[in-house]
Amino acid sequence: MRIPESELIINSDGSIFHLHIKPEQLADIVILAGDPGRIAFFKDFMSEVECEGSSREFVWATGLYNGKRVTTLSTGIGCDNIDIVMTELDALANIDFKTREVRPEHRRLTILRLGTCGAIQPEIPLGGFIFSHISVGCDGLLNWYENRDSIALLDFEEAFKKHVKWNKHLPDPYFVRASEKLIKKFEDCTYKGMTISASGFYGPQGRVVRQGLAMPDMLEDFESFEFDGYKITNFEMEGSALAGMAAKLGHDAGTVCCVIAHRYLKDANTNYKARVKGLVELVLERLTA
Repeated sequence: MRIPESELIINSDGSIFHLHIKPEQLADIVILAGDPGRIAFFKDFMSEVECEGSSREFVWATGLYNGKRVTTLSTGIGCDNIDIVMTELDALANIDFKTREVRPEHRRLTILRLGTCGAIQPEIPLGGFIFSHISVGCDGLLNWYENRDSIALLDFEEAFKKHVKWNKHLPDPYFVRASEKLIKKFEDCTYKGMTISASGFYGPQGRVVRQGLAMPDMLEDFESFEFDGYKITNFEMEGSALAGMAAKLGHDAGTVCCVIAHRYLKDANTNYKARVKGLVELVLERLTA
């Protein structure tokens, strides 16, 4: 079936609409970062930068590390941007831009998001690395797509809504497991995480500035939730959409974050760039080994 121009916009130079990447410029290994400035960290480690570009908050580069081709791409903040990024990465991999038809052979990408987060469990230190074995979508994005239950952990979802007394005005949360392949690559050097992906930085993460919260006890309720050996470990803002869309589209995906704020200890580290750069090197080594 031919995909109409209105549904998948291809730029006049043959690149995808938002990302401005051409199909031949995309590697099989893709590392995502929220901050456009973080792409420079990845480029510093590459032995060769093959091609690069930018459009709005989407800054990217494809190059070599350990002799393997890697694409690194910034997404900006939020699950709405991940909807764009994942749809367009999959299109680059699996749609023929000349015929506008899905290619007969599926190309499976390895996509890892590297970010920063706030921890809520006392045993996880500032500067620690958390790999999200399970991502918890409080953003509602996956609910817009058909068959979301087919990749969701429904028993986790029901237990969570009951435990935290989920507000009826909020979209249903969804729980999605990361790629087992990626979990195994990082299980010996990260904390096992069950991560909340929030739809905002302040209220949706339990911060009170000048407005109260719809669920005033949410931080305590999130911290005390436990199911099937998992506790909620941290907050970030993109991982659930990544895990959910990758699972539906047939890609390996996950999220690993450096803790720069500690909600339980009421502490934060604003001088975290060196630690994040260390995580960049670790991720490159593990993904290209």
